[in-house]
Amino acid sequence: MDGFTMLKVTEIYHSIQGESTYVGLPCVFVRLTGCSLRCSWCDTTYAFHGGTYMTIDRICERVHSYETALVEITGGEPLDKPEVLPLVERLCNDGYEVLIETSGAIDITPIDDRAHVIMDMKCPKSSMTKYMYWENINALKAKDEVKFVIADREDYDWAVSVIEKHRLSGRCPILFSPVFGILEPSILSDWVLQSTLKVRIQLQLHKYIWDPRAEGV
Repeated sequence: MDGFTMLKVTEIYHSIQGESTYVGLPCVFVRLTGCSLRCSWCDTTYAFHGGTYMTIDRICERVHSYETALVEITGGEPLDKPEVLPLVERLCNDGYEVLIETSGAIDITPIDDRAHVIMDMKCPKSSMTKYMYWENINALKAKDEVKFVIADREDYDWAVSVIEKHRLSGRCPILFSPVFGILEPSILSDWVLQSTLKVRIQLQLHKYIWDPRAEGV
């Protein structure tokens, strides 16, 4: 494997995992630069531009320095860069549990099977639903996760319809996340409790621990 392959990196940092079924665990985050989507509620717009080119060897050196077994590759959109695939493979070979968070707009099948995919399903209020690559649903493994970021009742009803249409229940964990500062978690929780959905409500824990505008946490 070519450890000299370059990726543009916004930041690498050690924090508490704020989302997914891994919430609360120490995790090393590798945030890559760039994203082709522009979700209306995006909270990492600072990762759209800038960044520093780093080799896979250098990225792995930084990850190793934190002595934490869980790593998430995020963005931006990490799958915009084909060079991310050897990075995922390298980290898996090094014994890390690797999460890769993706928008759902790019084919996930090339990702190393050992990694855990956390895939967004872009609800209407994101303004990005039209970019979804729906074939990804058939590629989901039981250890992967699907996340719906929900801004209002329209988003919620859309998410329910997608779960039913594509028979997502039982395929992998399903996460419902309220848009921070837009939809009250109690309202989303009430909607779920009034249904028979088997979903997990998730809050962005890092935004409650630290300033929600902070970067690198």
